[in-house]
Amino acid sequence: MRRHLTTTLLRTLRQTHGMSAESPAVVASRAVLSTIELSAKYDPEQRRLMDERCILIDEQDRALGAADKKTCHLMENINKGLLHRAFSAFVFRPSDGKLLLQQRATEKITFPDMWTNTCCSHPLDDFEEEKIEEEQLGVRVAATRKLEHELGIPRSQTPVDQFQYLTRIHYLAPSSGIWGEHEVDYILFLTADVTVIPNLNEIRDYKYVDKTELQAMFDDPANSFTPWFKLIARDFLFGWWDELIKRKDASGKVQAKSLAGIVDGSKVVKMV
Repeated sequence: MRRHLTTTLLRTLRQTHGMSAESPAVVASRAVLSTIELSAKYDPEQRRLMDERCILIDEQDRALGAADKKTCHLMENINKGLLHRAFSAFVFRPSDGKLLLQQRATEKITFPDMWTNTCCSHPLDDFEEEKIEEEQLGVRVAATRKLEHELGIPRSQTPVDQFQYLTRIHYLAPSSGIWGEHEVDYILFLTADVTVIPNLNEIRDYKYVDKTELQAMFDDPANSFTPWFKLIARDFLFGWWDELIKRKDASGKVQAKSLAGIVDGSKVVKMV
């Protein structure tokens, strides 16, 4: 799909935010973008989901417009600088602090069969409430929606005000010769007892792990992991997990909200 930002909108963005015309993400957002027809070799439901519209952003996470997931995840467009908004949710069990992992389904078009954090997806331009930036409300709402869609977790068990936002990371990762990711990814922690009824078109397996068990999974060459999960684990996850365990409440349970203020989440962290 081909989308352009108008000259007027770009001028307004530059005047308001001091945005550079040379920003690769800005240039890409108004370029003629590549597209392909998804062949029958891809799962029909996953093909349908590629029509959902991601929020295009610049390198400082300022919204620029929208494009469908297919356009956003083609490496040909990513290599032009096209960038979109995403989230990674980490759900911990309050009683023991174990982290819920999922293994992505074979049917997934990008990063199939890989282990990853509880849920990783995108706030969509299709839903007005998911575009709200104040207090990260849009990504929180999207996280609740996708936890239900992928893992069958009722939204009543994942209230938006109980997610603890930590920071945003900017990363780029190829998935195959055609597909990849280029995102500013919001990291959200949640502590909750949840009921998992997996959507097998989205995930093929799930498990709870403690830190030692997760490290053993990383050490086992038989396992593969999504690139964003590996980056978050390498630089942030284990330290934050330690703090989560240290800050148990009076009843001995971990609380994601106890991590408020542990990191400056006001800036986008570039990951390499």
